[in-house]
Amino acid sequence: MNNNLQENIMTDQSAASFFEDMYPYRNRFKTNASFPEKGRDREEVYQELLTISQEEDKKWENGQVSGTMYHGGKEHYAFLNRVYSLFSYVNLLQRDLCPSGTKFEAEIVSMTAKMLHGDVAREMNENDEVCGVVTSGGSDSIFNGVYVHREWAREEKGITQPEMVVPTTIHPAFDKAAHYLGIKIIHVPLGKDYEADVDAMRQAITPNTIMVCGSAGCYPYGVIDPLSKLSDLALEYKIGMHVDGCLGGFILPWVEKLGYDIPPFDFRLPGVTSMSCDTHKYGYGLKGTSVVLLRNRKLRRYMFFSKADWPGGVYASPTLQGSRSGGLSAATWAAMVTMGESGYMESARRIMNTADKIRAGIAQIPEIQIMGKSTFLIALTSHVVDIYHVNDYLASKGWRMNGCQNPPGFHFCITLPQTSPGIAERFIEDLKAGVEYAKNPPQPIPASGALYGLSASVDGKEMLKQGMMAWIEATYEL
Repeated sequence: MNNNLQENIMTDQSAASFFEDMYPYRNRFKTNASFPEKGRDREEVYQELLTISQEEDKKWENGQVSGTMYHGGKEHYAFLNRVYSLFSYVNLLQRDLCPSGTKFEAEIVSMTAKMLHGDVAREMNENDEVCGVVTSGGSDSIFNGVYVHREWAREEKGITQPEMVVPTTIHPAFDKAAHYLGIKIIHVPLGKDYEADVDAMRQAITPNTIMVCGSAGCYPYGVIDPLSKLSDLALEYKIGMHVDGCLGGFILPWVEKLGYDIPPFDFRLPGVTSMSCDTHKYGYGLKGTSVVLLRNRKLRRYMFFSKADWPGGVYASPTLQGSRSGGLSAATWAAMVTMGESGYMESARRIMNTADKIRAGIAQIPEIQIMGKSTFLIALTSHVVDIYHVNDYLASKGWRMNGCQNPPGFHFCITLPQTSPGIAERFIEDLKAGVEYAKNPPQPIPASGALYGLSASVDGKEMLKQGMMAWIEATYEL
């Protein structure tokens, strides 16, 4: 381990000093360490925020940012912001005062369940009726899906030391849920196709296993795990199965309808007991909403919390969250009903047309390989050049890719901003130039790969962990 770097990370110095690029507004606008003695003029504050917003929008509006901004267009979001303003101050806990929340959220859940073939579950078993709740995002949906299975397994199977089996590509939110909920999480390596190894997952199942999990598609590579086989596994061992559709849940149904080869990934599979699906990604809602679906109402009951003898009255909530803004649910509902099936189909068509162009261009670059069977997300690696040098070059041209490791690579998650004319062609042109750059780079160690290199050793992992903790601390520095 680099002792000097470790010492710097562990000192009491402000973490902010290591992350100066996180504070571009320090010397431009007043820093508020305490309340201003007198309130500022509203228009002055608005103009300051407008300046910041416009400058930050320029970083992604050119279509050169992978994922991140699942943007449905400025007019679309202007409309959603108008809707949000009507209900921004509404507390969804207070349904007696604001029953509109029931309309919005019940319909959001119903539309999402219908999209993911919840009706087929009822046809398979009359006791099943896919239901769910609206959450604050993918991690919240995943947490609640895992929590439901822990409570179910304790109540129905007497499991007090729960375990769950997941592929290594599963989202870290599952690790977070396991950490908070006291569940042992067992990570299983992938097969050569970058998909979950079902046989290896079978071998990891024990009498304490409460659930298996898979992705549709996974964040690193965008591939869909062999969920049909995982469904069979869940049924065989009488355990739960969660499908993480946070990334793909709101686009794969429409991609399938466009005629692409998409294997069943939802409630058509009889072993699927829960799904997470983000409305704030390809659902084009405002940030801060997602849906977690359960196969039946009995399962959903395990998620709810209530306290009947509190001196302040009775209290009940569907998820870990308490007060929530009705504005987000109203805006999400508005996004779904104004886009409709035709709007989602058209968005998916544009995204897949762009992805197809990029895949065709990559096929003409022998040094680059696509990892796994891609759809709307394309993950790249190379056996010829250092892929991180390629990423360095792309970054110098204004591209912001998402880095991957084990194996080294990066991915390009296609969203609507990338569907503008000429962007796919420009990416391929810069990718080709990046390969040539990587064949004779000006420095031996690529900037974008240096961080990932730390994870190759125990000491390096610890140093990287401390660095990440320092980064989080830095996000709260003035």
